[in-house]
Amino acid sequence: MMKTNLHIFGLGAFIFFQSCTGMSPNGQSNLKDAMSLDTTQYNTLHEKYKEAELVDRRFKHADISELINQHQERAILQIKEVGKSFENRSIYKLQYGKGGKKVMLWSQMHGDEPTATMALFDLFNFLEGQNDGYDSIRILLNENLQLHFIPMLNPDGAERFTRKNAQYIDLNRDAREGESVEGGLLRTLAKEIKPNYGFNLHDQMIYYNVPDTKNPVTISLLAPAYNLEREVNDVRRGAMQLIVGMNNLLQQYVPNAVAKYDDTYSPRGFGDNFQSWGASTVLIESGGLKGDPEKQKIRKLNFAIILQALIEIADGSYQQYNHEDYNRIPFNTSQLHDVVIRNLDIGTERAALVTDIAIRRSETTVGKDFFVRGHVEDIGDLDDFYGYDDIDASGLSFVEGKVFPQAFESVEAITQERALEILKQGYIAVQVNQKGEQAFHNLPLVVVTTADFTATTEIVPYGSSNFFLGANGVLKYAIVNGYVIDLSTHAKHTTLLKNRII
Repeated sequence: MMKTNLHIFGLGAFIFFQSCTGMSPNGQSNLKDAMSLDTTQYNTLHEKYKEAELVDRRFKHADISELINQHQERAILQIKEVGKSFENRSIYKLQYGKGGKKVMLWSQMHGDEPTATMALFDLFNFLEGQNDGYDSIRILLNENLQLHFIPMLNPDGAERFTRKNAQYIDLNRDAREGESVEGGLLRTLAKEIKPNYGFNLHDQMIYYNVPDTKNPVTISLLAPAYNLEREVNDVRRGAMQLIVGMNNLLQQYVPNAVAKYDDTYSPRGFGDNFQSWGASTVLIESGGLKGDPEKQKIRKLNFAIILQALIEIADGSYQQYNHEDYNRIPFNTSQLHDVVIRNLDIGTERAALVTDIAIRRSETTVGKDFFVRGHVEDIGDLDDFYGYDDIDASGLSFVEGKVFPQAFESVEAITQERALEILKQGYIAVQVNQKGEQAFHNLPLVVVTTADFTATTEIVPYGSSNFFLGANGVLKYAIVNGYVIDLSTHAKHTTLLKNRII
């Protein structure tokens, strides 16, 4: 395969035409000569062009508007305000290329699903780059494609970090009627542009796993059905072929961490309708990856697979893939929790009980930040379930935590080392005299402003998750707001905790 980090400007127009179109001198398809990038090159490109202003998931409309203004000044992408949201926030379309193959990509149709939006802004930076050894890619895309990007379709939802828009409508259930302002806009744009390809960019919950494994689904893909029977025509086949290529690349990054999203036909869904409107449409769902809570690694994967797909659309090389290989990708299953504690003794004087416990952490958004609340999600036989943190508590018992007797002036007065010392003494919570507005902290402790706090007294469904695991007076683990702290390693806690003073 021809590597696209090679300069091609001195090779002659005829060779350039061959490499860009995948055609041999006799006019026959020659996909083996098509352009390709490897993971090292994608890593290099993303490191160079990653948008530095977007570093976490809760950026707002004002943040991307400022970036779009910067792109407008560079005058490489054609930028247009194509409409307003219900609350009068601008919705933009960015266009690149003059080719005959039309591609629509839209992100953040759900306001709390921003991973691909970050990746699109990384891609915008790449498209504006030059003299970096990858100009051949840009020429290929520019000459063969007409790209239409709609980042942040739901800016009102993004402002609140909620799935639905300000009218409480799920935009991805509004393709048939187009009743919402934003859903109607996307329908109108689809009719005007008449794309040949579509990319529907989302985030899915982090509790999906690859069947029969503990692996979180990092990326979920789907060629949506265009009818109830889920038949395969040429349009859907093209989406399947694109996904086969994406999966091949993803397996090099996250082996056995890719799955398919549910392919039940949804007459209200945009992906299904784009497919029926004649656009080979790919759904990308950004899932979970341990140690990547802000999905920055998954953002890079979005950048890589979208860029690869665009290259393969431009040169036609996606047609080399057998669409039947799409069916070998397993479907999502939901067997994951943040924490699973196995074989824990939670018996009482009334009855003995050794069982499993599942814990999940829910997020509450405050402006551009958030905190979590850990809660008990399930109790009982969890042999068929997995945890990002999975603990065998055989021989350990539930131990109730206490409140530290000394009050501190502020959360800043407590170091990480001091917090661990307090935990090891059996205190799960500390009091601070700090008053005023809500404050966040990353200490491995519950921080309260009054002394009457009560830690978890028993394990109950949807109850709190602030307790210890121990045996014979020795504490092994602390469970603080749904986070696991191993007290036996004596190592500094490195997980970024997202707690708040209560």
